[in-house]
Amino acid sequence: MNDEIMKVLNMLEEGKIDAQKAGELIEVLNASKNNVPTVTNSDKMLKIRVNSQNGDNVNINIPVKFIRTIGGAIKRIPKVEGIEGMEDIDIQAILQAVSDGLDGKIVDVKSEKGDNVEIIVE
Repeated sequence: MNDEIMKVLNMLEEGKIDAQKAGELIEVLNASKNNVPTVTNSDKMLKIRVNSQNGDNVNINIPVKFIRTIGGAIKRIPKVEGIEGMEDIDIQAILQAVSDGLDGKIVDVKSEKGDNVEIIVE
């Protein structure tokens, strides 16, 4: 049994988390171990840029290595209230593309309302 699962079980035994939370954590650990593509350059950043007509702009920089670590738990980018186009972006497909050597702008979504979503790997 790996160290992460043992830590979760110890937290359960110590009463720090309940059985349901322990089960969820173990599922995430198993999913990330089995479903995450290998990324060759761990220094890369996934950059998400959202420019909204309403002024709800988003600028997110996430290390690809971090996403790879929790990638099995994240399938899609969460929907942001008032900003369209992000809910259809598949994180697993992005990780696979980065693993295959893709670099640069990989997503560029423009909505009818003038919102713009870009995802860049560099």
